[in-house]
Amino acid sequence: MPGALLRSLTHFLAYCGPDGSDTWSDGPVGFGHAMLRTACESLHEQNNERQPASLDGHLWITADVRLDSRDDLRQELEKAGRSCGRVAADSELILHAYAAWESECVHHLRGDFAFAIWDSRKKTLFCARDHFGIKPFYYADLDDQFVFSSVLDCVRLHPDVSDTLNETAIGDFLLFGLNYDGATTTFRDVRRLLPAHSLTIKKDEFLLKRYWSPPTHGYIRYRDANDYIEQFKILLQAAVKDRVRADRVGVLLSGGLDSAAVATTARTVSKGPGEKLDLRAYTLVYESLIPDHDGAHARETAEFLNIPARYLALDNLQPFDGWDSSESTWPEPTEDPFFAGLFDQFQMISEDCRVVLSGEGSDNLMDFEMWPHAKDLMRRREWRQLFSETLRYAFMQRSPWPGIRRRMKRVLGKDHDVRGFPRWIAPDFSRRMSLEQRWKEAAAPSASEKHRILPRAHASLDSPQWAYLFEHENPGVTRRPVEVRYPFLDLRIVEYLLALPPFPWFFEKALLREAMIGCLPESVRRRPKTPLAGDPLAEWLKRSQSNWMAETSWSEETNRYVTRSAIPPLNRAGETDELQAAVRPVCLNFWLQSVRRVRYNLSAEARNG
Repeated sequence: MPGALLRSLTHFLAYCGPDGSDTWSDGPVGFGHAMLRTACESLHEQNNERQPASLDGHLWITADVRLDSRDDLRQELEKAGRSCGRVAADSELILHAYAAWESECVHHLRGDFAFAIWDSRKKTLFCARDHFGIKPFYYADLDDQFVFSSVLDCVRLHPDVSDTLNETAIGDFLLFGLNYDGATTTFRDVRRLLPAHSLTIKKDEFLLKRYWSPPTHGYIRYRDANDYIEQFKILLQAAVKDRVRADRVGVLLSGGLDSAAVATTARTVSKGPGEKLDLRAYTLVYESLIPDHDGAHARETAEFLNIPARYLALDNLQPFDGWDSSESTWPEPTEDPFFAGLFDQFQMISEDCRVVLSGEGSDNLMDFEMWPHAKDLMRRREWRQLFSETLRYAFMQRSPWPGIRRRMKRVLGKDHDVRGFPRWIAPDFSRRMSLEQRWKEAAAPSASEKHRILPRAHASLDSPQWAYLFEHENPGVTRRPVEVRYPFLDLRIVEYLLALPPFPWFFEKALLREAMIGCLPESVRRRPKTPLAGDPLAEWLKRSQSNWMAETSWSEETNRYVTRSAIPPLNRAGETDELQAAVRPVCLNFWLQSVRRVRYNLSAEARNG
């Protein structure tokens, strides 16, 4: 890659890495890096963090990385003959790991990372993405070039990367609200490195490899019930501590149990010896548009923990606000017409801190299922426990009958909760892409149950929803220098929870509720999982000034995918799922117009850099 182009693309990343940038090149190979600092380190530590970085001039790295269990990794490296100081940057630790174990280094890494290493002796490029895909990694494999970045728009700015759309991804968006193929993007030339995958590129070799899968055979059983709770608390504190290596940290405090548990654990960690942590809370609220109790519960938690809190009201946010601005455009289609709220939220956070913690992950990992657990007890011939727990479960259930009815509907193939195929998809497009067949395949129940006791929790870790969440809370999309961290998706916690008996610990998230006794207000600790009390779009459509649909201009490109006359009026769409499906063609239309307009603006910005 020419040096001027490398510098230009690196300069483009300054909005998400504003703390300095640098480039390195050696013949046909070049790296660029824009730094986002999340703490005020000593001068020595800052120098260690500079990237692209090297070991002995033979191994070079550029990385977006935050490692867990650093002390454990240093000890492993010392056993392998590598000496690393306590102030070694995470990128330096990865370089030492590669020097010790080459491509097997990923088996020794824990945390959030996306990196590329150039091995000049072996003429090999080695890339890897973390276990859950928290850090993005996009690439374009062109005829004689390999271009990669943690920011999708940066890859697209390369002059040899085509703007041609990936119509399979467009079809998935219209059917499901996102691209179900996690290895591709909405653009034909740009792909993703999947979570828990590595990529090795040599001359005439392009090797993709999965290096980790969620465990299926973990089995932890304690004699004392308190041991389950105490071990969980130890792991949660370790996960949070590894994620608050910063001077000021925020929490996305929703008002629910998960984010409150993260907040109180961060407060506990901050009181440890030698810890100086300024903790803040940030909450999205509705004051009038829909009934909203989350704000009140979040405020109660913040006051209980003595954490300063800021609140962002979303009532006046209009559908598709900012759709034509390069400052608030999504790199891929989104089915959320209020997407501009994300940029307002991260603007608020960025005014105070560079790191914010999220409670995401707990719901999925503690997805309770009794029947697989009961079957496992039968396989093990643990009849006494089976009888005891089944009886307890029957008494603890509010009512088993709705679940039984839903199960029978699925068995008989008469589950009316499944919507029909969208008839507003253009017939030619539907036939060309075989969308009706894809719809039927996606709607069919999956027969794959790799984890015998926790099949849904285990399967959820491979859901494309995760990449969607992580990538769209990344600075490359929010355009704000804020890094989101997810303690519940710490590998130690994931492996622990996947090895536990679901009953009683996951029934109504008993494990988390028991662990939080005395740590949160009782009204929050005991609060059941509560969905949003209303649909903001449905309520907004009821307003008399909601005439934006009539004024919407439709692009010719949208007409290739959508039959406009078949789209139902949004104010008559009915329930939330139906409304969400009906708004997708509108979302696609706005996105197609914005992405073509913004492409020119981004190119001009890169050229000026």
